[in-house]
Amino acid sequence: MFELLFCSLLTILPDFLFRRYVQGKRIGHEITLYSVWFELRYGIVTCLMLTVSLITLIFYYHPTAVTAVSTFRTIPIMPESPGRVVETFVPVELETQVKAGDPIFKLDSSRQKADVVTAQQQVVEIEGELELAKGELAVANAQVDQARASLKQAQDELDTRQELYRRNANVVSERDIEKLQNTVDARSGALRAAEAQQELVQTKLDVALPAKLKSAQARLSEAQVELDKMTVYAGVDGTVTQFLLRRGDIVNPFMRPAGILIPADAQRERIVAGFGQIEAQVIKPGMVAEAFCGALPFKVIPLVVADVQTQLASGQISTGSTLIDTSQTVKPSTITTLLEPLYEDGLRELPPGAVCIVNAYTSNHDRLSSGEEIGTGEFIFLHAVDTVGLVHAMILRLQALLYPIQTLVLTGH
Repeated sequence: MFELLFCSLLTILPDFLFRRYVQGKRIGHEITLYSVWFELRYGIVTCLMLTVSLITLIFYYHPTAVTAVSTFRTIPIMPESPGRVVETFVPVELETQVKAGDPIFKLDSSRQKADVVTAQQQVVEIEGELELAKGELAVANAQVDQARASLKQAQDELDTRQELYRRNANVVSERDIEKLQNTVDARSGALRAAEAQQELVQTKLDVALPAKLKSAQARLSEAQVELDKMTVYAGVDGTVTQFLLRRGDIVNPFMRPAGILIPADAQRERIVAGFGQIEAQVIKPGMVAEAFCGALPFKVIPLVVADVQTQLASGQISTGSTLIDTSQTVKPSTITTLLEPLYEDGLRELPPGAVCIVNAYTSNHDRLSSGEEIGTGEFIFLHAVDTVGLVHAMILRLQALLYPIQTLVLTGH
């Protein structure tokens, strides 16, 4: 309507003024309801053509997204394993502020506590085996010393008998020397056995038992982790909402979350808008935009296009049991665009999740002022594109002014 009124000022009005003051035709006489088309046909046709061209130019180079929302991130509150609630730490309120590390609820942990006690007993048992092995090592050391002393005694006696035999063969018999040699060999074997036993106990003390102790300690740590998981804590600062758990409820991470945690840093940061596919060549990062949101009537929020998704949701496919049929994509998807506030804290007053209308504006100022050689026709066209953006900005502000009336009066709310 605004475009039609604007174009009529440039076409129908000059045509009427020419008919009235040049040709002397008057409304109600020569210009009547039945002759208005014949008298003003040039202005009417030109007005319609100019209006269609202006609307096309405005909505193509300065597109509008009616599906825009102030997005925010949510975290489902759920344990890693199902269980029965035994205690809650969050009051019954619509929203509750929590800090990172605050407990939210606790599940029954009888089995996990029993696993921790069992793991602790295993650690104590292995520590006892270590102390016992130290005693066994002391016994093995004593046995080695005893076997070494016995071997030395037998070897000394053998050496003495052999010396006497060399000096006087009649003093010592060969049979006695053989017996002593056998005794030395036996005690030498006993020494080697004692030394082997000593090494075995030392290996048990240095390698086997420490490894068993580390395994037991790892099992204790694992059991303690499972016990700690029975209490669910807030991972970040934020707001807990829709928390309805009570003592005795069953919580299952695959079926029933306990509530929702909205991180404090996930609000009032950005707006996600969906522009039509015809705007694929127009929407670019860095474009200035404006948003009007019903949650903030009479206020226009300046934005900037931060990122544009290059893929369209309607074309995604995944492996399944049926063949792909493009006719199943009935509704074309939009171009997902991420917008951020142009000024700091620009979205601070906007409630997270608010639905908005977004206008993006094409600007050729940099190109026009860069000194690039541009033809006269293109120069005029680029100036016209930048100028008609004002019309779209006025339309957005008109919508902001009329929104309370349309919502509160005309729709019956």
